[in-house]
Amino acid sequence: MSFTERAVALIKQIPSGKVMTYGQIAGLAGSPRGARQVVRVLHSMSKKHNLPWHRVINSKGEIGFKDEEMYVVQKLSLEAEGILVSSDGKLDLKVYLYEPDVYK
Repeated sequence: MSFTERAVALIKQIPSGKVMTYGQIAGLAGSPRGARQVVRVLHSMSKKHNLPWHRVINSKGEIGFKDEEMYVVQKLSLEAEGILVSSDGKLDLKVYLYEPDVYK
């Protein structure tokens, strides 16, 4: 299975109300320094594979979008699943981080 296939499989299994980080997904998919590859996977394959892209955030526990419209869409999507997101786009990884025990 390729990195991309592993990343897609991991993203698909993030449950509602939980998040994973780009780097966490990259590491579990076999490329610990591949966070940007995860961004590429999300950008190019979210629609095709119906990925819950909004559940992937940066390692600081923040929404990573600079584009205001996408930022708001992601924030509202996370809040709709019960995730508390601060006004500056941060959430508590201790509470919301999903840690699958696959691909280790």
